Amino acid sequence: MTRRERRFQRQFDVLARLIPPLREPMSHLRRDSWFPVRFPLALLLIAGSLLSFLPFLGLWMLPLGLLLLAVDLPVLREPISAAIIRARRRFRRWRRHWRAGRGKP
Repeated sequence: MTRRERRFQRQFDVLARLIPPLREPMSHLRRDSWFPVRFPLALLLIAGSLLSFLPFLGLWMLPLGLLLLAVDLPVLREPISAAIIRARRRFRRWRRHWRAGRGKP
């Protein structure tokens, strides 16, 4: 396993720790035997994000679809893992700033 693949797998593990209800579904979807489900689901999520003007469908589907697609397409692994890292850093910075503004430690 290359350094890039390990980095990508670590991001999956971090997401599973951050969002515990998704731990079980993500572990199942990452298995190789789930390719027939994972690939069409990823494409449906990406296509659904294009219909973001509808109530339930939205832009939240695009990162999730790309994440699932990156499991099968090695070309997407590095940019997706970098995007996850950037999003986590921005969220931490925003949360720290928000807490400091409210006077909480």
